[in-house]
Amino acid sequence: MSFEGEFASYEPLRRLRDSEKVKNLEKRFRVRKRNPEEDDFDLDLVTIDDVVKSELTPDLVLAIDGSYMVAPAENGFPGAEFGYVTVSSVLIDLKKVKELESQDFIDPREFRKTEKTSTIDSVFPGCNIIIDNEKDAKSSMRKALLEELRSNKIFENGETLLDTYKYLLNIKREKFKDRNPPKSPIEDFSHMPMQYSESGEEVFICRDSGETLYCTDALRLHELMNPSGTNGEMYGQIMSTLEKLWLVHILRGFELNGWLSSLRRVAFIMDGPLAVFSTSSWLTKVISYELGRINEKQNKINGSDLLIVGIEKSGTFFNHFEQLDTSSEGSTGNFPLQSALLLDDTYIKKNIIFSESKKPYGKDTYFGRKFFYKTKSGQRLVAVAASYNAQQSDIRTAAINQFPRLGDTMNLLNDLVSSRYPNSVSPLISAHAEASIPMSIGARIFEDIAREIRDRDDE
Repeated sequence: MSFEGEFASYEPLRRLRDSEKVKNLEKRFRVRKRNPEEDDFDLDLVTIDDVVKSELTPDLVLAIDGSYMVAPAENGFPGAEFGYVTVSSVLIDLKKVKELESQDFIDPREFRKTEKTSTIDSVFPGCNIIIDNEKDAKSSMRKALLEELRSNKIFENGETLLDTYKYLLNIKREKFKDRNPPKSPIEDFSHMPMQYSESGEEVFICRDSGETLYCTDALRLHELMNPSGTNGEMYGQIMSTLEKLWLVHILRGFELNGWLSSLRRVAFIMDGPLAVFSTSSWLTKVISYELGRINEKQNKINGSDLLIVGIEKSGTFFNHFEQLDTSSEGSTGNFPLQSALLLDDTYIKKNIIFSESKKPYGKDTYFGRKFFYKTKSGQRLVAVAASYNAQQSDIRTAAINQFPRLGDTMNLLNDLVSSRYPNSVSPLISAHAEASIPMSIGARIFEDIAREIRDRDDE
């Protein structure tokens, strides 16, 4: 590590390139050769004309995105910090947007009326932050996590985000038995299995240590706590976990209020993959189960699957898509417009994430399927379509019927693609702006968003 104000010279780089160890390692690299046939996609691609579209397409889009910021705290301890985590929901009225776009001049005030926003704003202790009578930063963070889930809900008379989480935790315990239960969060008892409250209590006493346990300890996010340094990774995983819980919370809110028929008009767009990583990855199975249950129930009412899609704006999949769109001569535009490449396990492991494992890619972390789509305007999007049953999530194959409402998704992405930012969609840009600089700090206006959806359903 360099000293403050010290800059590296080119000499270390030259030495690195001339190193015999580096050269010997490079000789052992397994290199992926570009196949000339990759420039011909005719047999592999699905065009927008190949897929079925619904007669009633969504005219409302609900985008969910999160953001976090690490900030120093003045409490007398060195390195003390807290994390400010925001999850934003933005409802965009596509019908009004299209009406405005047909005008010669768009009134900015009217355009702003096409969006309704709601935010969850949370603060979590980090290094050297002790709250109340807790004994350390980790126990403080565990307590704060429970309190944040308890204090957020979409409807005044509905269940809290903590209720939604407890419901998912019960699914885990009843339907997906723990083969390797996590360890206790209590420091001196970390070699012992984590305890659960048999009566479903949110806060209870550990039978071994006598210390306080929380039902949210099962997320194991406290394990990411760095007690002597910055905690960006922990805050990032908290944000990602809250985003996925919020999606399920919204859907359950509509179900519990008897508004499932309204969902036929709404498309849900998430920032990033439809997946849960790190310590809370067990949520993947239970979210998959719950999405499948809600989808089946609303499908009987609406006659179509839910439209839930994630958008990955960067990473190895995006880089590979960019390579596919570039010909061997170096020119772009190789990938046809309004065409999709549906990805299966074999293709992913051969071309993107090299692996010879028999375990399907993303089996323990994803509740959706990835595909590449090039929009009508030429933007490249790495999309993830939610899966609702075992056949759809079987990544060994990549058939059209394994990607729910693929035609509607293609049409929607054509309409939503951003002209301001490459390879992104406008609802996520609005949601990210709201999450990064919340304009509705402390606002709980999802009641208004839901009312907007219900009113549209009555039209």
